[in-house]
Amino acid sequence: MRIVDYLNPSLVAFLDVSTQDEAIDALIDRLEGKLDDTESFRQAIFQRERLVSTGIGMGVAIPHAKMKNFTDFFIVVGIQRKKGLDWNGLDKIPVKLIFMIGGPEDRQTEYLQILSLLTAAIKDAELRKELLKAASSEEVVALFTDFSHRIAKSHQI
Repeated sequence: MRIVDYLNPSLVAFLDVSTQDEAIDALIDRLEGKLDDTESFRQAIFQRERLVSTGIGMGVAIPHAKMKNFTDFFIVVGIQRKKGLDWNGLDKIPVKLIFMIGGPEDRQTEYLQILSLLTAAIKDAELRKELLKAASSEEVVALFTDFSHRIAKSHQI
């Protein structure tokens, strides 16, 4: 299992928004036509944010929602181009990288694996820096592909 398996260039957005809500809306807009019920997903994402912030630190947020009618997991990537966004993260660092996860609610183990892989990738300062400099959606996906290859190589005996 690799993060890149859940990515798609059409689900990468370069943002220039002013608020967390605008960022979430822009990412959900990327899903238009890909989900049966985009509005229910939107409501689930905002409801989850009201419970507790998904700002995890290091300028990263991971908004997420799982729903009955989803068959597969996906990740929508948002890269904020200008000023970082207030996301109420623990470290108060403005968010510039957003990874929105959606998927079926009955596959908790897979969800936790995705979250773990994504968190490991995000901890890589070089990857975060390269993502912020990416010029295209394809480059974002390629950066995660390269990261997956690096990790696989480092685990070989």
